Amino acid sequence: MADRNNDPVVVIGLGRFGSALALELARRGTEVLALDNDPRHVQRLAGEITHIATADATDMATLRQLGVPDFYRAVVAIGSDIEASILTASLLVELEIDHIWAKAVSKQHGRILDRIGVHHVVFPEHDMGERVAHLVSGRMLDYMQVDENFALVKTLPPKDYVGVPLGRSNLRRKHGVTIVAVKSPGEEFTYATAETELRYGDVVIVSGPTDRVERFAELP
Repeated sequence: MADRNNDPVVVIGLGRFGSALALELARRGTEVLALDNDPRHVQRLAGEITHIATADATDMATLRQLGVPDFYRAVVAIGSDIEASILTASLLVELEIDHIWAKAVSKQHGRILDRIGVHHVVFPEHDMGERVAHLVSGRMLDYMQVDENFALVKTLPPKDYVGVPLGRSNLRRKHGVTIVAVKSPGEEFTYATAETELRYGDVVIVSGPTDRVERFAELP
């Protein structure tokens, strides 16, 4: 099966989310077609993205003229106009784009996008707010929700586990979590093994059910 990870991506909607996404994809070497119906957004990014155009993505003829049906991946990053977001997404579904991502600004918006056939619905504002809340309210250094009830957390090791080989710590039995990587001061992250002994000043990456990694990160 061919590797499609480097295939071009069409990004529709160049507000803060869409422009950041398009620029990061371009920085990574992915060819991007960026579209927005506001010429000010297009002009702002014209020097940084090679293929960019002012276009009405709610018009099927326009999408066909720009070659959108040839794309394997598309992102609907429209957030300020829910009607335009839904109509654009429905046209991409009709064009049978293989992978469609769409930004949702509410649960209702997300449900509609899901029902019309969008493959991946994202809630960037909600997800970022949830992540920052975890960081502000506890000892976590970073937090990433991997699935509905599974997370990765960057935190400091609890004092009771400093100096104890992970293989003898019974972490999974006691807390239901796994330490997957460790970073000592001045060093890079390395995979944790059964022989790994944590030290004061280390930073660890912990994986597990969300409620369990949250509780583990609060241990002194």
